[in-house]
Amino acid sequence: MNDIIMTQAESVGLPAVYSWGIDIIKVIQGFQSPFLTSLMKFISNIGNETFYIIIIMIIFWCWNEKKGFLLGLLVIISGWTNSFLKIVFDHPRPYEFEPAVGLAFEPSRGFPSGHAQNSMTFWIALAFILSLNLLKRKNLRHLIWGFSSLIVLLIGFSRLYLGVHFPTDVLCGWLASLIILSAFYFLEKPASIFFTKNGKRPQRVCAAAAALLMNMLLPQDTSLAGLLLGFTLGYSLMLYSFPFNAQGEMDGKAPGYKILALRSGIGVIGALVVFIGLRFLIPGESSVYGHIDFLEPYYELGRFIRYGLLGFWASAGAVRLFQKSRLA
Repeated sequence: MNDIIMTQAESVGLPAVYSWGIDIIKVIQGFQSPFLTSLMKFISNIGNETFYIIIIMIIFWCWNEKKGFLLGLLVIISGWTNSFLKIVFDHPRPYEFEPAVGLAFEPSRGFPSGHAQNSMTFWIALAFILSLNLLKRKNLRHLIWGFSSLIVLLIGFSRLYLGVHFPTDVLCGWLASLIILSAFYFLEKPASIFFTKNGKRPQRVCAAAAALLMNMLLPQDTSLAGLLLGFTLGYSLMLYSFPFNAQGEMDGKAPGYKILALRSGIGVIGALVVFIGLRFLIPGESSVYGHIDFLEPYYELGRFIRYGLLGFWASAGAVRLFQKSRLA
C-alpha cells in the first residue's frame, strides 16, 4: 500500500517533501505520552467547525451583531476555500505513508490543513476586532494578540503531533488564511458601503449567487454554501424587518449578564435542535433515511437545507425569539 502511495507521490514530484514531513512528525512524537496525546486531541478539537459556530453565534447575540456577522462570513469562506483546495490538490495524510505516526484519523484529504487555516482566520480576525475596541489599552491588546497567536500555533502543532498533517499542510493553511484575511480587510469596507447604499435586494441576490457558485464548484459538500445562504439572508431580513442591537438598552439600561446568559442558552439549544434534530429527519448522514438508495441523490440537498436553517436561526430566528421573549 505504501509503495502505491509513494508512486503517486513521485508522479507529482513531492516524495522528498513527504519524507521530510514524516521525519519532523517522528521527532515531535518522540515526546509522546498518553497525557500529551489527550491534550493535543483536546487542542485540536478547538479547531473544529462546531466550536467556531457556537462562539460566533454568542458574539452575534450578546456582544456585537455586525462583528459576529463579519466573523461568520470569514469562517464560512475560509472553511469552504479549504474544502475546495483539498479536493483540487488531493494530497494524502502522513499516516497513509507511515501508519505508525497516525494518532488520529480524518476522513478528508490533507492539503492544506483546515484546522490551521480556520483557526488563524478566526483567532486573528477576533484579535484584530478586539484590539480596535482597546486602542488606548496597549497592554491588553498585546495580551489578546499573544493569546490568539498561541492558540493558532498550538492547533497547528497538535495536527503535526497527531500525525494527521505534514508541516507543509499547516504552513500552507496559514498562508491561505493570510490571503483571505488580507482580501477581507481591503474589500469589507467598500462592499459594506455598496450593500448599505443599495438596500436588501442586492444583498439577497449576491448571497444566492455566491451559494450557487459554491455548490457548482464543490458539489461534494453543500453544507457551507447552505450556511452562507441562510446566515446572510437571515441577517438581511433582520436588518430590514426587526432590527437588533446586541447591546441595545432594555428599560433604559444595557442587557445584564442574566439576559445575555439566557440568550446564549436559548440560542444554542435552538441551534442544536436545528442542527442535530434535522439530521435525523432530512435525507443525509445519520438520517432515518440514510439507507434508502433512491434518496441518495438528495443527501447533499438535505445538508444544504439543514445548514441553511442553522445559519438562518443564528442571524434571524433566535433574534426574533429574543425580541418576542423580552430578551432583546
